[in-house]
Amino acid sequence: MGQAIVQVDAFTDRPFAGNPAGVCILAAPVEDAWMQRVAREMNLSETAFLLPDADDFRLRWFTPTAEVDLCGHATLASAHILWNDGHLAPGQQARFHTLSGLLTADQHEDWIELDFPAEPASPVTPPPDLIEALGVEPLDVGRNRVDYLVEVAGERSVRDLQPDLGRLATVETRGVIVTSRADSPEFDFVSRFFAPAVGVPEDPVTGSAHCCLGPYWAERLGKDELTGYQASGRGGTVRVRLAGDRVKLLGQAVTVLRGELTCEPSRIANA
Repeated sequence: MGQAIVQVDAFTDRPFAGNPAGVCILAAPVEDAWMQRVAREMNLSETAFLLPDADDFRLRWFTPTAEVDLCGHATLASAHILWNDGHLAPGQQARFHTLSGLLTADQHEDWIELDFPAEPASPVTPPPDLIEALGVEPLDVGRNRVDYLVEVAGERSVRDLQPDLGRLATVETRGVIVTSRADSPEFDFVSRFFAPAVGVPEDPVTGSAHCCLGPYWAERLGKDELTGYQASGRGGTVRVRLAGDRVKLLGQAVTVLRGELTCEPSRIANA
């Protein structure tokens, strides 16, 4: 029997919106190269691999080209599958050991709350390639340990942005967040996220980017609870709540596909 794999649309309450993630729950450790090949085959922005560890789970995320340190939507998708498929009892907290430390997820009716580290950006002078690749005049530029954040003037500037992805891929960063205040009273801010350097030209909805967006807009808007909309072609909503040096991210998820990998996983010898 092959390895089960599931595709989940995260940060949405309807199929074919939000951000799709692959979720693969393993029975034993497997080789990194095998996980990378699976992620490349899935060709989604991230595929999550979970390994049970007592009552917790080891969790790793792979883009089609690289492993990443932090991924919100694939963590949301993983928690959704753990509860929906009976790996965890309803209401039981999901606990993930990751390259970014311990992350948790809790059920709140139809919403899932992720507890992630805050990743505030500090003001920086942007490299010329960054601004030229985006083709916009920034109001503010910051950087945290993984991404650049660029504020622009108005939601239309965010939605109409057509960056030079080839040039953007040369900037030394995981990704670039472009954001502005929202025009609609339903949302506090809008954003888009580009990460061509790690094989993701544009990510539909990026939970980890909101670990930066939350602190950024909380400071400017004077509120600790915000709602963001990521204005990609698929689009998705992320609720954000600041809690000290942590960020609570709330989203919904929908299972859209179940399959089986017919190739056997490459197990780690003596694991």
